[in-house]
Amino acid sequence: MPWLFAFKGKSGFSAKNTAEDVTEGVDGHGLTAIVTGPTSGIGLETARVLALRGVHVVMAARNVEACNKCKETIMKGCPSATIDVMELDVSSLESVRNFANAYLSKGLPLNILICNAGVMACPFSLSKDGIENQFATNYLGHFLLTNLLLDTMKSTVKNCGIEGRIVIVSSEAHRVNYNGGIAFDKLHDGKGYSSFYAYGQSKLANILHAKELTNRLKEEGVNITVNALHPGVISTNLARHSTFMTVCVHGIFGAIQKNVRQGASTTCFVALSPKVKGVSGEYFADNNVAKPSGAARDPELAKKLWECGTKLTASK
Repeated sequence: MPWLFAFKGKSGFSAKNTAEDVTEGVDGHGLTAIVTGPTSGIGLETARVLALRGVHVVMAARNVEACNKCKETIMKGCPSATIDVMELDVSSLESVRNFANAYLSKGLPLNILICNAGVMACPFSLSKDGIENQFATNYLGHFLLTNLLLDTMKSTVKNCGIEGRIVIVSSEAHRVNYNGGIAFDKLHDGKGYSSFYAYGQSKLANILHAKELTNRLKEEGVNITVNALHPGVISTNLARHSTFMTVCVHGIFGAIQKNVRQGASTTCFVALSPKVKGVSGEYFADNNVAKPSGAARDPELAKKLWECGTKLTASK
């Protein structure tokens, strides 16, 4: 049985716990959250549980039709839920800008931003902006999205007095990447491309993003936390591009595989739990603080990545 020997950490939770477990008793009424990639897997479960706890959830998805069906499913189980659906393709900087403008025009507050959308170990391709697709989708689009919505989060914190939270879904795969961590010279072409290293690179970038943004917000004295996390090994459609990864998920890692409700737990824990209040710049796994790789703790690499992200997302 998976997770037969899972032990509770300092939080009181373990890999066995579900998203409902770790948010039990939390009242999210009055909070507004954006969840990217909410039409399947842990993104859908995250949206469901946040809505269940009373959070006004904005489901930001590339496929609006599919997302509306997901919304209907959630509403059947929680008729009182407040859910909006908006179009967002995080692999496209134009789409990210359009989403941000549309969100701002609604005049909604923003307490929680969950950067969940992603692709995994896919064949080489370039985004509409000419960026390697895994880097563009998993990191760069969320980097821009966060920057465009940050002032709204700051205003929300000031107006309601409640800590804002940015939650970035990373992976233990961040430990497997190109030499030097981030191959800045390989972001525009397929020379020497490795689908696994590229995925690990994008997940490393997620953690570095959380670290650097945390430092910047602390310097400003802003009450917004930023944390990254590893959701666990979960059988979802994320590994659909790689036969090897599919075999690993169902075979090699089968003994530690989580179901979707367990997989979404760490995201929901970091987004809603009072136990995480004031904690920022950390990497979580199994509902507890964990230690990322050395590269993920490199402040100079984090600064260099920030500069790279700023340059690549600059309006033309």
